[in-house]
Amino acid sequence: MHQIDWIVLIGTLLFIVLYGTWKARQQRDVSDYFKGGNTSGWWTIGLSVMATQASAITFLSTPGQAFHDGMGFVQFYFGLPIAMVIICLVFIPIYHKLKVFTAYEYLESRFDKKTRTLTAILFLIQRGLACGITIFAPSIILSAVLGWNLFYLNIIIGVLVIIYTVSGGTRAVNVTQKQQMGVIFFGMFLAFLLILNYLPLDITFTKALEIAGQSGKMDILDFSFDFDNRYTFWSGIIGGTFLALSYFGTDQSQVQRYLSGKSVKQSQMGLIMNGLLKVPMQFFILLVGIMVFVFYQFNSSPLHFNPSAVKDVKNSEYADEYILLEEEKEILDQQLIEQQLLFGKTENPEQQAVYREEIEKINAKTKALRAQSVALIKQANPNAETNDKDYVFIHFILNNLHKGIIGLLLAVILSAAMSSTSSELNALGSTTTLDLYKRNRPGKREKHYVAASRGFTLLWGVIAIIVACSAHLFDNLIQLVNIIGSIFYGNVLGIFLLAFFVKFVHSRAVFIAAIFTQLIIVYFWYIDLMPYLWLNLVGCAIVMILAVLLQLIIPGSKKKDAFVQT
Repeated sequence: MHQIDWIVLIGTLLFIVLYGTWKARQQRDVSDYFKGGNTSGWWTIGLSVMATQASAITFLSTPGQAFHDGMGFVQFYFGLPIAMVIICLVFIPIYHKLKVFTAYEYLESRFDKKTRTLTAILFLIQRGLACGITIFAPSIILSAVLGWNLFYLNIIIGVLVIIYTVSGGTRAVNVTQKQQMGVIFFGMFLAFLLILNYLPLDITFTKALEIAGQSGKMDILDFSFDFDNRYTFWSGIIGGTFLALSYFGTDQSQVQRYLSGKSVKQSQMGLIMNGLLKVPMQFFILLVGIMVFVFYQFNSSPLHFNPSAVKDVKNSEYADEYILLEEEKEILDQQLIEQQLLFGKTENPEQQAVYREEIEKINAKTKALRAQSVALIKQANPNAETNDKDYVFIHFILNNLHKGIIGLLLAVILSAAMSSTSSELNALGSTTTLDLYKRNRPGKREKHYVAASRGFTLLWGVIAIIVACSAHLFDNLIQLVNIIGSIFYGNVLGIFLLAFFVKFVHSRAVFIAAIFTQLIIVYFWYIDLMPYLWLNLVGCAIVMILAVLLQLIIPGSKKKDAFVQT
């Protein structure tokens, strides 16, 4: 990296941290700290909700996902707009009417203290793990590509977030996320335009899409019910709806974003904004990955994008075999570039068909070489991470963009990491304070609970850094976060749906059903019974059915549904 890149990167990050700390420097009471004084407008809420979900993993992994597998991943988000409408109509009015500070407060009034505590603990477990991964994701990739120390990177990212999240609470998170989303949007649009600019002059955007389509990268919809395929229209529209309902409706990291709204209407408009923009945003990020694929149809690409894995194999007895594969790929790259240029210049359908067939053969051979390289890497180091999707976009950035732009896009990645991590730490601190600590130590002054939340936020920040420092890559990072969520979210969503709509079911049945459901879902995931998106639907269904059956067998004590202020 050049000096200008360091200036852009450090300047952007310091501005966000200092701005957030200054903007939210005065916290008068619990409402200020936990709900930002209910001053957020719909625009702030919408951007904050989007920033919370759009972590660094989104901007590192998603383009690589498209590079390797095409646009099909966008189906994962098809259920999100449906979920936003349901949350606006059902969840938000209830939360605002009851004036809750956390999503789990309602469950104590509807069921009992132990049910509230159980759901809060389930949230803390899955979000605590996910928070560590959102720090770890950019750290492991930047350390591998840039040679930065992984341990120190984890600490730096974690500490930067802790500073303004602990000091400013929800308001600091909300105001900084607007700046972070501005940096993110600008950086990604700039990267997209630069990729198009780097293509040959006669390759228009339409032609680039046609080239991507030749290799099946533009296949968006899959209406099959194939459980071997993680991303289909049905898994997205059904499993994705339940995942989004759980995440946006019951995960405190998101609920806290719209609880800070000035009114029910402002909160609802913020979520509708997210529902309208999220799918196009993900489509665009995937499209960036598609354009990177097209770029490498006219430029040489690495045999494997993970530099750590390549280093392992080149320092082993398999180095000569790997170098031979690289040489074969260089030859194929030259042949591919020639065929693509010829294809781009002719308008003759017959000639295009000939070139297209040859291009498909070359890409198939390249894919086979990549598979051979993965096998060699595994032989050299069985513990090596051979899935290089997370490294594709960062490799393109560092090897093809100009000075200054590299620093900006690294700032995009780290800003995304900070935005999602700050929301998670804010929610972890709030949930620990209000759902666990305050329930056992009531009657204290408001300043005491604000101070306690700051302490718990700091504690969770340290835990997240520890998780990040001890984590390991697992397939594709964006999948890992969604897998962790899917293991817990369906169960929690089912508990909330029982609370909202099935009034004859009471606490004992729900509590027992929730424990058994969580064990069942973990087992289903462990044996890989189904694609992880379906775990959201299955978990929700199991806890609701079990609770109803248990209520009929062992009726619980009657309890009013009126809200009890905590």
